[in-house]
Amino acid sequence: MMEDEDLESFRAEVRAFLDAELPPEKRFAADGFANASKELTAWWQGVRAKRGWGAPGWPKQYGGCEWSLAKKRIFADESTKAGAPSYSPFGITMVAPVIYTFGTEEQKAEHLPHILDGSRFWCQGYSEPGAGSDLASLKTRAIRDGDDYIVNGQKTWTTQGHWADWIFCLVRTNTEVKQQSGISFLLIDMNTPGIEVRPIRTIDGMHHLNEVFFTDVRVPVSNRVGNENDGWTYAKFLLGNERAGIAGVTRTAGDLARLREWANSTEHFVDPPISDPKIAQRLDALDQRLSKLAALEARALEAPSQSLEAMRLVAPLKLLGTELSQDVSELALDIAGPAALPRPAENRVHPYGGEGEHAMSSFLFGRAQSIYGGTNEVQKNILAKMMAAGL
Repeated sequence: MMEDEDLESFRAEVRAFLDAELPPEKRFAADGFANASKELTAWWQGVRAKRGWGAPGWPKQYGGCEWSLAKKRIFADESTKAGAPSYSPFGITMVAPVIYTFGTEEQKAEHLPHILDGSRFWCQGYSEPGAGSDLASLKTRAIRDGDDYIVNGQKTWTTQGHWADWIFCLVRTNTEVKQQSGISFLLIDMNTPGIEVRPIRTIDGMHHLNEVFFTDVRVPVSNRVGNENDGWTYAKFLLGNERAGIAGVTRTAGDLARLREWANSTEHFVDPPISDPKIAQRLDALDQRLSKLAALEARALEAPSQSLEAMRLVAPLKLLGTELSQDVSELALDIAGPAALPRPAENRVHPYGGEGEHAMSSFLFGRAQSIYGGTNEVQKNILAKMMAAGL
């Protein structure tokens, strides 16, 4: 009983924080992660950090909150309902845990404070034109030259690469051993001479992806995390965090609540779509799947980090979470009908003022969810291998 009271007290505290710090003009100012601006994202991260809530999952010694799973969910739920800007995951939830777990004290001091306060943005240098889900086949080379590495190669699908101040990058440092054994994990300043960023426009018309080219880029050896050629270990550690996050329970819960509200609307429809039994049944089925996904995520997050229990739940979380999100966007598109068709730029309505346009944007962007972070087909192969091994 006391724990429930504490959680309700925390929920009230979060709502008061959002009411005080999130002005109306910044609520729902970005239609999801892909549409966010660097300025808005940095501003909100700074506000959270000032309150001491910049990194819910980090250890307290590095400025984190060490919140329980229940508190993390409350904060995420209330932030979604309030229309708070999304955070950039590449620093907070991806590279920062690698740095404070495997990095040197100098690396921690150099990077963690800037990630926490939103003054330094990161992107991920993993995928390459010939190395996506088969990441271990990457070709970007880093050759030792005294106290530096000379890096040459290309990364692709680099989300927020045009924002980023730094990139965490997998590079090949040994070609004489098996693929996974010759990879190192480098932290690279994006302002280093020899780095070129080229935009990739996606089917939804947005620019959030990029190609990144490295031509004789000098990177200090002191920017390597951990041991040379042990980068695959750190990459797997990071990918475990990324794929669990890709389940997107809080995001999908917000999308589903918004969709249900829209389907009940008499403002936009003569007959609210939810009055159609097929629509109502689909909404209820999605709600049930969301509840099951949330329970599975709770099991994964409560299991000890890098434990067998945590690792074997990553693949199904990624699969079920992305499939659910795509099905929610598909139902929204079905409800929108012709209202989802694109409009000329001069007649375009902000997505939160035009649910039909939002439905189309979400549907198109969502096609990538079953690809990034390791394709769903690859996750199924991982599951099959684990089952065959009796894990």
